[in-house]
Amino acid sequence: MSSTGRAWLVAATVGAVEALKDQGFCRWNYALRLIQQRAKTDLRSYIQAKKLSSAVTSTTKRQQQKSKQSEESLRKVMYLSCWGPNS
Repeated sequence: MSSTGRAWLVAATVGAVEALKDQGFCRWNYALRLIQQRAKTDLRSYIQAKKLSSAVTSTTKRQQQKSKQSEESLRKVMYLSCWGPNS
């Protein structure tokens, strides 16, 4: 490519960039970047909430299991005290 052709190519590229700036392309780029950052933040919040929810669920399950064991133990004691061998 000749130097004149290169000069025209550079001039056309600079002109295209300036035209895009004038049309607000840079503002669209900013808006898209802002939307992407917002989506990342929302995704992180969702993941943290999900982790917290699963932790609460496992804690609740453990508490329910302990409660069932306590009830079963009490039931066994009551049964043995009422119907167990008399000594």
